[in-house]
Amino acid sequence: MPLTYEEMTALQKAAVALVAFGPEVSAHVLKGMNEQDLEAITMEIANLRDVPAEIEDKVIDECHQIFMARQYISQGGIDFARDILEKAVGSGKAREIMTRLESSIKTTGFSLLKDIDPKQLTSFLQNEHPQTISLIMTQLTANQAAAVLSELSPELQTEVSLRIALMEKIAPEILNEIEQTLEGHFEASAGGAISASGGAKSIAEILNLIDTTAEKNILQSLEAEDPDLASEVKNMMFIFDDLTLLDDRSIQRLLKEVETKDLAISLKAASEEVKTKIFNNVSERVAVMIREEMEFMGPTRLSDVESAQSRIVESVRRLEEEGQIIISGRGGKEDIIV
Repeated sequence: MPLTYEEMTALQKAAVALVAFGPEVSAHVLKGMNEQDLEAITMEIANLRDVPAEIEDKVIDECHQIFMARQYISQGGIDFARDILEKAVGSGKAREIMTRLESSIKTTGFSLLKDIDPKQLTSFLQNEHPQTISLIMTQLTANQAAAVLSELSPELQTEVSLRIALMEKIAPEILNEIEQTLEGHFEASAGGAISASGGAKSIAEILNLIDTTAEKNILQSLEAEDPDLASEVKNMMFIFDDLTLLDDRSIQRLLKEVETKDLAISLKAASEEVKTKIFNNVSERVAVMIREEMEFMGPTRLSDVESAQSRIVESVRRLEEEGQIIISGRGGKEDIIV
């Protein structure tokens, strides 16, 4: 830890602030971070030693000023926020705060996409290169991306899905040309640095929201191109906590395929909603057996819990493919009524 407040890095200040705010507030903040930032801030917190009270006070005061500046910006814009801050903390400090904030609040050529009708956007994208479509779709919400993907031809659906699933971080300069094209086409202003991040999780979220026929066609094509990737995407499309999306009859059918030991292990780290779903669909005798098994096994390694949950998820996927169970309620898909 630097000896003076002025020598502290932004990361060190963030670590001090999170510790000062307490575990509940800090947990909410950490949940919103990407993996790289989360690792960096966690290491910084772990390396913290005794922080003098005066330094902690200065960090909290600076956080308060930044939070208030954001509020002023939302109320009346950047100029309004700058005027108020200058009166409150002086022109030098106000300029420092606003410089720090402006880089993160500038709009980009992609920010306009949130208000574009998916059909209009599809019309604009359908003649673009699949990589361009993929990059733009990573900037959409999952619901928007699913709507656009559903409108594309089956061949293009597969190509775009594969590119999103395999996409790594894209440097801002690579996206500048696309951003400028969007600005010109939709007449929007832009600025600031952006990046696109795809991956299996990204395409899994999209596939969860498109119609079943398109989903199956895309997954079959992905499987032909890259079986391991297809399996990874499938696993991310349905996770253990999604057991709450099964109707009671489907849960009961699933439990016939699951060993009691696997079920007990998997429930050790399950949400209360999942536990309730399971116990509501077994007899009182079986519920007692499961609870006794959970208690008897004592502390369990997380890796063992995750393995047991994965086996149950595999059973869900197989039974769904065979048409023996129904997964309803995911995203925007319509529930099936028979």
